[in-house]
Amino acid sequence: MKRRIVSLGLAILVMASLTLVGCGTKETGSPRKGKVIKIGVNQLVKHAALDASYQGFVDALAEAGYKDGENIKIDYQNAQGDQSNTNTIATKLVNDNNDLILAIATPAAQAVANATKDIPILVTAVTDPAASGLVASNEAPGGNVSGTSDLTPVKQQMELLKKLIPNAMNVAVLYCSSESNSKIQAEMAMEAASALGLNATAATVSDSNELQQVVQSLVGNVDAIYAPTDNIIADGIATIVSIANPNGIPVICGEEALVDAGGLATYGIDYYKLGRLTGEQAVRIIEGKAEISTMPIEYIPDDEYTLKINEEVAASLGIEIPEELKAQLQ
Repeated sequence: MKRRIVSLGLAILVMASLTLVGCGTKETGSPRKGKVIKIGVNQLVKHAALDASYQGFVDALAEAGYKDGENIKIDYQNAQGDQSNTNTIATKLVNDNNDLILAIATPAAQAVANATKDIPILVTAVTDPAASGLVASNEAPGGNVSGTSDLTPVKQQMELLKKLIPNAMNVAVLYCSSESNSKIQAEMAMEAASALGLNATAATVSDSNELQQVVQSLVGNVDAIYAPTDNIIADGIATIVSIANPNGIPVICGEEALVDAGGLATYGIDYYKLGRLTGEQAVRIIEGKAEISTMPIEYIPDDEYTLKINEEVAASLGIEIPEELKAQLQ
């Protein structure tokens, strides 16, 4: 009888152990398998780069067998560029007991990270999660937040400016002073500009309403504008180029969508690929194959940066594209 009781007890323990492995626990921070996984999304604003990142995330999940409306349920929310909305959305996603939250862009990520320390959070389109206070370090996050960085090759972008506009001396670094992402890139751009013998000055805005006035103030004072990956700048790129281009001021950009919208050129990352990278992280978390606290922030590999030049804008500005760069475009 004792032997049967012991055997029964061992069987129960084994079954419990298998259940925990399959489902995940609060300690692992992994959503439970074998149920419909609820994924909340907090996106700061709609624009091409962030939209591409979200689509890449969804496609990576689908490729791994996780499809919205079947075994996962995605609650997509967009804050329309309003910081207070990101906070409201973050609270909603936490109160709805989502198993995983995706935050797209730094303000959205900060809102969600402030709302929960328990639900796993993946961030994307965030330049430096550690500097933004989201993780202890980019190598070892240490909490419930990890994800991917959209850090672009700022140094190479400034070198591109010099190659395309060799006579440029005065450069404005245009960014939103309230975005930590942008401050990091602006500092990198200033340092790179100085190394190239350029005079770089900060041209900051606190919101989109200031863009027209600030850009107008640069006319006659700068030879070029550098615009990093900045959500306010991305949202207002049409305003920027409508003033800069007619006044002969080329805009070197932090990402490809800004070039499509009238900027001159960039060395940029593919935000769709960035989203896919984040989606692959989500799959590992869902399946209990990774602990978010020890999952490093991931980056697009250096050899996958792409050169993009708006040849129509270059022609209108009288800029001749060097053969070296033409070869890279082919």
